[in-house]
Amino acid sequence: MTVEPSHPRVGIAAIVIRDGMVLLGQRCSALGNGTWALPGGHLEFGESIEDCARREVLEETGLTIGAITPGPCANNVFVAEGRHYVTLFVIAEAHAGEPEAREPDKCAGWSWWRWAEFPAPLFPSLETLRQSGFTPL
Repeated sequence: MTVEPSHPRVGIAAIVIRDGMVLLGQRCSALGNGTWALPGGHLEFGESIEDCARREVLEETGLTIGAITPGPCANNVFVAEGRHYVTLFVIAEAHAGEPEAREPDKCAGWSWWRWAEFPAPLFPSLETLRQSGFTPL
């Protein structure tokens, strides 16, 4: 699907928590290559935010998440790429299993990080969230 630059897309990003740590992956796709990001992706037509978060986390990491709590949102324009995203964050826990890089063309791997000790650089929507002062813990 081709997206015109004048039309924002909706992204869903899951803040997956386990034992006070947050799951991050290092992106290796065209948008945000080399940055650290949460699991997530595009909201599909007719899909609920919760279903999108569950689908994306499972597709990308192999993890099943529990109850989902709505979080804040971020608004980011990627000028060089001609893209505009509104990202809706959700918070969920993953109680079992180890994350796997199930989409190695998009993510080099997953690891757990403390919220105050995130690596750099962060994917723009996650950086926007951090700069807002929000903390999920």
